[in-house]
Amino acid sequence: MSETAVADNETHAGPARDPEEAQRALARIQTLLEKQRRVEALVHREQSPAEEKKALVEGLVHRQHLGELKAIVDRLHPADIAYVLEALPRDDRLVVWESVKAEADGAILLEVSDAVRDTLIEVMDRAELVGAIKTLDADEIAALAESLSADVVEEVRQGLSSEERAQLRAALSYPDHTVGARMDFELVTIHDDVTLEVVLRYLRRFERLPDHTDQVFVLDRNGVLRGALPLDRLLINEPDVGVHRVMQTDLLTLAPLDDVGEAAQAFERYDLVSAPVVDAAGRLIGRLTVDEVVDVIREEGEQEALALAGLREEEDLFSGVWQSAKNRWLWLAVNLGTAFFASRVIGTFEATIEKVVALATLMTIVMGIAGNSGNQTMTLMIRSLALGQVTSSNTRQLILKELGIAGLNGLVWGGIAGFFAWLIYSGVPQGPTIGMVMMLAMVLNMLVGSMVGLFVPLLLQRYGRDPAMGSSVLLTFTTDSMGVFIFLGLATMFFF
Repeated sequence: MSETAVADNETHAGPARDPEEAQRALARIQTLLEKQRRVEALVHREQSPAEEKKALVEGLVHRQHLGELKAIVDRLHPADIAYVLEALPRDDRLVVWESVKAEADGAILLEVSDAVRDTLIEVMDRAELVGAIKTLDADEIAALAESLSADVVEEVRQGLSSEERAQLRAALSYPDHTVGARMDFELVTIHDDVTLEVVLRYLRRFERLPDHTDQVFVLDRNGVLRGALPLDRLLINEPDVGVHRVMQTDLLTLAPLDDVGEAAQAFERYDLVSAPVVDAAGRLIGRLTVDEVVDVIREEGEQEALALAGLREEEDLFSGVWQSAKNRWLWLAVNLGTAFFASRVIGTFEATIEKVVALATLMTIVMGIAGNSGNQTMTLMIRSLALGQVTSSNTRQLILKELGIAGLNGLVWGGIAGFFAWLIYSGVPQGPTIGMVMMLAMVLNMLVGSMVGLFVPLLLQRYGRDPAMGSSVLLTFTTDSMGVFIFLGLATMFFF
């Protein structure tokens, strides 16, 4: 049997947490910091006391507030502290960061977003940073490596054991978004030729089991994975039963180069807590756990939301105006260009609009309804692509189905819109024609919106890009421009 050392990281242990504790702590901290600012402003406005006395009063109040702040922070889980830090402006964030226990720094750096982590690392000296990183496991150090300078990573590496250095080297060797970059090296292994009683005695030697241990992995004498022994089977079977008789052999195994997003889908599908990671020879090299999977799902959801809005990367909520503005320039520039294009389309039909002024008031309806319909299709498509449900064999059927839905909705809602347009303009000779144009334009533009919602994500994925990247901007441009062109084009045909 082999034994993996388990670090006793107390910052991750503790009583049950209140899910609303972070919000309450944030409110208390914001109140405390605001009180400190008011006191400082009041002391500075006082003209009568001597400068030394003002400084003394301010210092006493500041120390009192820092003591209260530290008392609040010390009771929080690292994830809750990370939540608080991300919700505070930079200056307030640094005040809170100075109140955090040094032994919790590493765990908090793991929890905060990349942008906020950079602001925290900037104010840490080398000794503080190295001390914080040394408290982490090899896989956690690898997760932070991109945010650290090479010399800091090297100094941390030198302080690791030979086994930990090998684990760190392995974790850093795998590309981002692979299982290998996310796998955990803390696990429990046993051999397949022992009894359950031996396994129980072995487990009692641990001070605590690695987090998310729902099974122990069964290896042969060459380290090849043979199966897993779930803890419930260990407890309900007789102690003299052999491991090989009750172990589970139909395991989901992962390779280190597997896409971690696809692994997350497997965890969701099979309700897994952990899964073994094996090399090409079948030897166990690590495991993927549900906490990492939850992080992956959250990160992919955030990236998709940002991509839909045309944002290139995650930004600090309180980052500088210039930096935040630059992050939004690309798709704002694209949007400006598409808006000018749409205006030129309208300009082409000035004569038609002058003759039938009512058309100007109805154009926005055609553009808006098609944009909403296309957005529904696009959201469904992006989600299905993310889940791996769209394949070469079902793409054609999916396209035909969505186009059928768009056509049916176009007829129903276009007919309703055309009827109301006819009622509104029934007093003018062109009233019935306006209603007919309205209905046809909505049918055609909803078909256009559906096609964009289908094909833009498909093409982006085919060329290795995020299917959500800028999709909403492209959809808006197409439904606006084509909506105007179709509506006014049909009007020109009917009225001239």
